[in-house]
Amino acid sequence: MRKIWFATGNPGKLKEVQEKFSKYGIVVEQLIAPYPEIQADTLAEVVESGLSWLWGEHGKPVIIDDSGLFIDSQKGFPGVYSAYVHKTLGCQGIIQLMKGASDMKANFQCCAGYMNEDGDVTLAVGRVDGTIILEMRGDGGFGYDPIFVPAGHDRTFAEMSLEEKNKLSHRARAFEMLAEKLELNRNDAP
Repeated sequence: MRKIWFATGNPGKLKEVQEKFSKYGIVVEQLIAPYPEIQADTLAEVVESGLSWLWGEHGKPVIIDDSGLFIDSQKGFPGVYSAYVHKTLGCQGIIQLMKGASDMKANFQCCAGYMNEDGDVTLAVGRVDGTIILEMRGDGGFGYDPIFVPAGHDRTFAEMSLEEKNKLSHRARAFEMLAEKLELNRNDAP
């Protein structure tokens, strides 16, 4: 079995990724190693920088991810700054920003990345479209989950069970694609 490391302090995220990757014969171990997150224009740049730093520090095949909420009428804001904006303004700040907006469309994106033993990077981006609502609903999830309703649903991510959310989420999609890419790469190797 192949082993890779996942740099995360989130046990729920670790479990979700372990389940996804085990289907492909990949064992995922937790690496508790905070890494610097650069300010960049794209999630991919943030992930590539973090992978490079972790590889330099630990020298192990490693995966990480970065996510953001991208609001159409706000030209993609908060995007790569989602964590900082949530810490400073929270969901209420986004609600205030969106009052009077005619376009409530938004999407969550997650970029999951892997750096192998040779320093080669593989990236996968998962996305889920939806809308912002002007009230907080639900007590599950975290971040912007109480104000985001995924397309085709009438409940926010925060109103869904963790299992329901994980079937739809941008993170689940990104890690599923990443696991598939790693399996394809392994099968293509001589």
